[in-house]
Amino acid sequence: MSETGYLRFFPYDRPYENQREAMDRIHNALTRGQNVLFEGACGTGKTLSSLVPALEVAREQDKTVVITTNVHQQMRQFVAEARAITREEPIRAVVFKGKSSMCHIDVGYEECQALRDNTRAVVDAERDRAQLERRQRELLAESQDGDGAAADARSAVMDELENIEERLADLEEQNVCDYYRNNLTQDTDDFFGWLFEDVRTPDEIYEYADRQQLCGYELLKEGIEGVDLVVCNYHHLLDSTIREQFFRWLGRDPEDVIAVFDEAHNVEDAAREHATRTCSERTFDSALDELADTDDPRADDATNVLSAFHRALVETYEDSFGFGEREQIGDNWTDVPIANDDRKDDLTLEFLQRYSGRGISEDLETAMKLGQELDKEYEEAYREGETATRTECQTLQAAAFVSAWMNEGSKEGLYPVVSVTRDAGTDEVYGRAELYTCLPRQVTGRLFEEVHATVLMSATIQPFEVTENVLGLEDAVTMAYGLGFPEANRRTYAVETPPLFSSDRDDPAVQEAVTETIHDAVRMTPGNTLAFFPNYGEASRYADRIAGRSDRSVYVDEPGQSVEDLRQQFTADDGAVLCTSLWGTLAEGVSFDGDDAHTVLVVGVPYPHLDDRAEAVQEAYDAAFDGTDTGWRYAVEIPTVRKTRQALGRVLRSPEEVGVRALLDRRYSRRAKPELGKYSVNGIFPHEEREELIDIEPDKLKFAMRNFYGDHDAYDGEPPAP
Repeated sequence: MSETGYLRFFPYDRPYENQREAMDRIHNALTRGQNVLFEGACGTGKTLSSLVPALEVAREQDKTVVITTNVHQQMRQFVAEARAITREEPIRAVVFKGKSSMCHIDVGYEECQALRDNTRAVVDAERDRAQLERRQRELLAESQDGDGAAADARSAVMDELENIEERLADLEEQNVCDYYRNNLTQDTDDFFGWLFEDVRTPDEIYEYADRQQLCGYELLKEGIEGVDLVVCNYHHLLDSTIREQFFRWLGRDPEDVIAVFDEAHNVEDAAREHATRTCSERTFDSALDELADTDDPRADDATNVLSAFHRALVETYEDSFGFGEREQIGDNWTDVPIANDDRKDDLTLEFLQRYSGRGISEDLETAMKLGQELDKEYEEAYREGETATRTECQTLQAAAFVSAWMNEGSKEGLYPVVSVTRDAGTDEVYGRAELYTCLPRQVTGRLFEEVHATVLMSATIQPFEVTENVLGLEDAVTMAYGLGFPEANRRTYAVETPPLFSSDRDDPAVQEAVTETIHDAVRMTPGNTLAFFPNYGEASRYADRIAGRSDRSVYVDEPGQSVEDLRQQFTADDGAVLCTSLWGTLAEGVSFDGDDAHTVLVVGVPYPHLDDRAEAVQEAYDAAFDGTDTGWRYAVEIPTVRKTRQALGRVLRSPEEVGVRALLDRRYSRRAKPELGKYSVNGIFPHEEREELIDIEPDKLKFAMRNFYGDHDAYDGEPPAP
């Protein structure tokens, strides 16, 4: 292909060999409107491999490219790549973020919508008044020159002016947004000129607009029509309501969009999150208070059905508590299992038992209609300035949820759950009901059908057939590229330390064996060591144990602290070890380049917490894909190994780097299968990665690492003694 093809969007001297091949294949697939599943090892240039051909096809076929991620670090990387592209080939690119993070007056969606409408009405009326005033002055001059018709016409204009003045007097009592008003009344050409001079981040847009007293979010919506590239978060595509609005702002139909999903192994969980419905006890409390304050006769029927569900919710979680369990509830949501194999769930049964009336469906329909009318009243009151904030109708929310619970709760792939939490301020325990979505393809399948084509890229998206099944893709083009860097520059070990089953983690012998192996690996590393554990508790435990026998600095990642500050402290050190969780933010989307870290350890197998919710997902997969072991494989094994593979990819980010990757748990060894059965995970790794795993006994690891790093002259002076 000539340099006038897609390589015009490639911003560097030359692509890697695998990168060029991937771009060719992705370009061909997107040209045909096909979906692509693209696995590329960390540091091999997946973003440009996808983005470059996508921009070329978009230019050829008049499409817009939307690239999306749920990892903040990757958002910054996209901006950097887009800026580099604009230096080679001019493109119009915007980075889009949610309204809540860009609002200058910090109001919710409904309030913003009402303010926007009010403000536009005021500005329109002021423009009408200005036009009428100009016209009446013209007519006055004409009538003074003796034009009788002009005098009559002016009289009519003056009547209109009086009406406009009265309307403006009413409108000016309503709530308006001064920032949005400036959007409508000032010249914003300078803003758009600045916006498209480069690729601007949401923070830069917010700061620029704030200085000019403009609403940057509304200007961005106005300015993204017809752009070449949009960078955004997952929810702009996975939430069907937001997606419809988003495409309308783009001025594009779905078939005019090429969607690129980064870190696509996360799409499964993100789709579940966007599809899951919840309604808390607090919402029911507010709805019942709202109904008690209205004189509408329909409030009795609405109260009847909502109070019955509210009482059933409370009774369901209260009945679940054993002796002392209520006192142990903390400020995180804790599930209360309610599903039954042979009958409806406990909450529904309790609701049916408590409800009495003319009919649940009839009462819910009444509640919905009343809620819609109350919502309109709240909207009008806010518009008219009668209230300072836009009230959300709790009756409407509660009724909509109960309707969904009763009508959809038994559908395939939906799992009913009750959860409880404790209010840290009042110490009150309260609950919520939830319809948990087990099958993400119910969300993603429609999206993939609507858009022109998609690229789902990740370092850990295999097995491809599983991703296709789970997300509802059909006949996707698949491609996988391992680390293209010199194999001689790395070693990957499966170290046969005792398996860290949750039941064995407190065993002193297990702890000592694991600690000694970590200590050996840290001592033999010429630089920093990154260590991942199944959870933060284990990370803290082994950080303390390592610190007790090592003179190296030990950093511990703990929930609630600044991960970026910790990362910078660690990478500025030399010979340190950082202990963190495989489920934390450092396990993916964060690079440790060059001397930031040389060795990465994955200690244990990061199985997710196998609660009733996880069991429901497994059962849903078993039912959907006709296999008794499908659920375990799809919902547990494969996501677990993906977590491990993501952590391994934090180091070795360029061809020149040298490093060791070690998996500390016998379950990773190929020799574990006969002993550990389905808990052996070696066979879940892709073939190429499995072939690179070297099984090794714990006491041999220090010798192997010393020899490897010594052969690469990585030590500053004599190698450490084994």
